[in-house]
Amino acid sequence: MSERLLIRIRALTPRTFETRLREMRIRRGLSKVVWERTHRILRDVQERGDAALLECAARFEGVVLSRDRLRVEPEAVRAAYGEVSCEALAALTLVKRRLERAERRWLDALKRVRVVADGVVIESAPRPIRSVGCYIPGGRAAYPSSVLMSVVPARLAGVERIVVCSPPMRETGEVHPLVLVAADLCGVTEIYRVGGGAAIAALAYGTATIPPVEKIVGPGGPYVVAAKLLVAERVGIDLPAGPSELVIVADETASPEAIAADLMAQAEHGEDSLCGLLTTSRRLAQETARALSGRLSGAERREIIRQALARQGFLLYTEGDLDLLVRFANALAPEHVQVMTRRPRVVARGITQAGLVLIGPHSPASASDYVFGTNHVLPTGGAAAAYSGLSVLDFLRRVTYAECARRRLTQFLEPVRVLALVEGLPNHYRALEERARRIDRRVRR
Repeated sequence: MSERLLIRIRALTPRTFETRLREMRIRRGLSKVVWERTHRILRDVQERGDAALLECAARFEGVVLSRDRLRVEPEAVRAAYGEVSCEALAALTLVKRRLERAERRWLDALKRVRVVADGVVIESAPRPIRSVGCYIPGGRAAYPSSVLMSVVPARLAGVERIVVCSPPMRETGEVHPLVLVAADLCGVTEIYRVGGGAAIAALAYGTATIPPVEKIVGPGGPYVVAAKLLVAERVGIDLPAGPSELVIVADETASPEAIAADLMAQAEHGEDSLCGLLTTSRRLAQETARALSGRLSGAERREIIRQALARQGFLLYTEGDLDLLVRFANALAPEHVQVMTRRPRVVARGITQAGLVLIGPHSPASASDYVFGTNHVLPTGGAAAAYSGLSVLDFLRRVTYAECARRRLTQFLEPVRVLALVEGLPNHYRALEERARRIDRRVRR
């Protein structure tokens, strides 16, 4: 029996473009309540350290911990292997291997740059960040794949200290065994039973138990996203990653059943997941709505899916105007854009603002989350207009070295003098003038 969905089919036209876009942006924004609560959590952890972490674990995870149990013991990691099937271990190993292969190509593309001109040598070389905290979501689902997505590129980049924080499960008081095993497969030895905004605060400010890191990466819900943005003045962050998003661009050639399956797969991440269809066919939008209703009644996690579709789901159609759909997708700048059209590669070339563009009917976002070799830690909330997905590049910073030959420095006297005086910084010129004077005296000798 089909279920009635609270998701409307609406037309997208040039006249309604800005209205529809504004509606989406309002729905995707973090609420005032989230910002205020997150700010209180950050301040509390900054002021009270471990004591605040323990209170947050009891309040939000329903788990009573002691200070000496914030860090996961090696024994708990070893015990986790006994709770993980051989099939799950093999799948994690496969994902790790495919991700490493792709990330190594990024690393190989990074070259040491050397420029020599007019007696000045400039060299630039990548150097790893020294310490990184990887946040791994928990709650109603386990995300061992997020461990791999965050840790593998950090390890390949050469990061010395890699920390994993993940909330303990209410039932056991432990981090999910799959998360522990995935971390161990990546060589992580520093794991903490800390979740949410409290984990971000601990990684940013440090506590007696958890030393601070230089950068925080990883996906999370609204409170984690808000916390990362708030601590960004103190510590580096990767990107706003979460809640999840999928926009499907499709024409009449696409399968409504496949679209419905993909939207439901995205919606099951959580009630705040944004998932929707942009199509040139009103009929396809209607058939997709029927397919969603038909599939929902027998679906696992159907209550989460139903709420996500009601809150953040959309079915928008144009009268054959594919270019308008591409413009709308770019304006949304979502986490995933999945192209299911007659000529998907051509359409995909027009999608320039998305965390990940998936081309054709056989490239679903759910597969990219695991096995393609692409990283699933991607910008959300419109951040894809300015951010890229997580990669080995996020764990490196470029260090530049410059050296000027003694006899060539004087050639820059005049342009430095002009610019320094224009900008009201005369001592910039004086510093250069002093050296020029010394050089001149040596030449006379």
